[in-house]
Amino acid sequence: MTMGQSFSQGDGEMSEGTLTRADLVEALYALRLQNRSKEPPEPLSREECAILVESVLREIADALVRGESVKISSFGSFTVRQKNERVGRNPRTGVEARITSRRVPLFRASMVMKERLNGSDSDADDLDDETVDA
Repeated sequence: MTMGQSFSQGDGEMSEGTLTRADLVEALYALRLQNRSKEPPEPLSREECAILVESVLREIADALVRGESVKISSFGSFTVRQKNERVGRNPRTGVEARITSRRVPLFRASMVMKERLNGSDSDADDLDDETVDA
């Protein structure tokens, strides 16, 4: 998919700006159709694509629960940060409230992803050559 495209949902509808699990399954299924001429492996069914997507997401989540970081080359890293207990305030009332310690997931994009987001890759051919940072 290129920048600006919507994501296909399983029922053929397009979601606006949010890539879902169903979209990942459909993208994987479509990719396997493109590679159909390659021998051997037998193309994956839609159900097998769904199992594959779920397995990858589960493995990432399980690694984070174990406190491990997940690094995906040219994409980014997922880590877990421990946040200490602190006193916060309710923004509406100003009343102090105790915020318990907790672990939160973090994502840090790789340099390749950052460059791609900012149009520095070869997929950004449709960007205007005269674009100047203000």
